[in-house]
Amino acid sequence: MTPLLYAVVAALGNLAGAAAVTARPRWSPRTLELLLAFAAGFLVVVSLVGLLPEAVERGGRDAAFVVLVGFLLVHLTQHALVGHFHFGEETHHVSRGVSVSALVGLLLHTFVDGVAIASAFGVDARLGVLVFGAVLLHKVPEGLAIASLWIASGYSRRSALGAAAALGIATIAGYALTSVLDPLAHWGLALSAGVTLYVGASNLIPEFQGRSGWTHNLVFFVGCGIALVLRTVLGH
Repeated sequence: MTPLLYAVVAALGNLAGAAAVTARPRWSPRTLELLLAFAAGFLVVVSLVGLLPEAVERGGRDAAFVVLVGFLLVHLTQHALVGHFHFGEETHHVSRGVSVSALVGLLLHTFVDGVAIASAFGVDARLGVLVFGAVLLHKVPEGLAIASLWIASGYSRRSALGAAAALGIATIAGYALTSVLDPLAHWGLALSAGVTLYVGASNLIPEFQGRSGWTHNLVFFVGCGIALVLRTVLGH
């Protein structure tokens, strides 16, 4: 597959998550938590072991500042400016203002998803495949989250699918603009490292943190392990 096709497939993950919400009334909370636990482990490893070293190697010490900017931007748009947001199915009524704010915050995040795929493939195809896997893993719960928020705030299921489609389009736009805008091409890996770390550690881990038993933690460590194995197998 070409790098663009990887970006398109990742974008379709948002629609897949939204379709899962609109196709059935309710998902098992435990199933979603285990999916998020696996994705969290995978994302944390890809961010710290895959993206961060490459970003520092190419950008030097200044790359650390850009990583921080990416981390803080996601917190600003998904939590500081939005009163209610979490990855997973929304079961409570929320206002339309909250759902729109969540969409705006996720648009920035999904745009950077596209930047991450383009930047990683710009370095090495093997790193690109690894980053694509990390992006795809959180795309489905991301689409599920925005669609369920949209429905919980009173929008139609068709509108919920449209909101998820907007996230996918933002991903493709991020991919396309990375090769056009020099700052994105130069700092894309660092920005992506900060965003990916935030999504894994601050968005996904709290969704299962504190659950009794070892199942969620085991799945989290399995996600970490598979990411490390793939990094070794892919030679990156």
